[in-house]
Amino acid sequence: MTDPLLNDLRAALSLPTGAFRAVDLSLPAGLTAVQSEEAAALALHWGAPRAALAWSHDPLRRAAAHLRVGESGPAMAELAGEPVGARVALLRARAAALTGAQDAPILAAQARALARKEGDSAALIAAVTLLAEGEQADPYAALRTLAEGLKVAEIVGQSADPHLLAVLAHTQGRLNVRKGQGTAAKALERSAPRSPARVLALLALGRPDEAFAEARAGDLHSGWWAFTAAPTPSTPAGTARTAADG
Repeated sequence: MTDPLLNDLRAALSLPTGAFRAVDLSLPAGLTAVQSEEAAALALHWGAPRAALAWSHDPLRRAAAHLRVGESGPAMAELAGEPVGARVALLRARAAALTGAQDAPILAAQARALARKEGDSAALIAAVTLLAEGEQADPYAALRTLAEGLKVAEIVGQSADPHLLAVLAHTQGRLNVRKGQGTAAKALERSAPRSPARVLALLALGRPDEAFAEARAGDLHSGWWAFTAAPTPSTPAGTARTAADG
């Protein structure tokens, strides 16, 4: 449950993208270190990665925020001293995927194996989602990979993850457009504003202008949707995010 001291911040973060202004966000005064980390977690969830970087000292959270904006090098630096585990492996795999590294699928598979071993359902769902992004040339293989994530969610009694659903929508859309759009609608309904899931769902629904508006507002790097073959919007912000990756 969110700390009452963070209620105003949560309200500002959860605004729809049309009313959201990241520059207006501020950390409430007098927070403890734990409360500041909770604020950073909220910022990352609601698509304000720059605020998360300003407020967090947690290496994994900071790495995740760097990856949202396409800063793979700084993300890897954050992880340099961290012990090997499923979540660290997953972040390293996402960093590799954002840079187009050839070993990205291998790293994602390693993250999946670690998540299975550790019984980390959230990491496992994220790992199969990342793996399936790299399997789009063979939609049936990607569907089999994603099925594990859907099964894990069912076992732990959770709704299907919106990011997984958004990737599933693109995968299904390669085989059956109507089915893919039905799944994309579910992903959109469950996704947070300015999140990768929201951007991917809108792209699957054929609404690129809305998708790119969400991406710009959330400082989301174009590498997050590169597997869809959708273009990078030709705006100064989009150009900056592409440059940050290389």
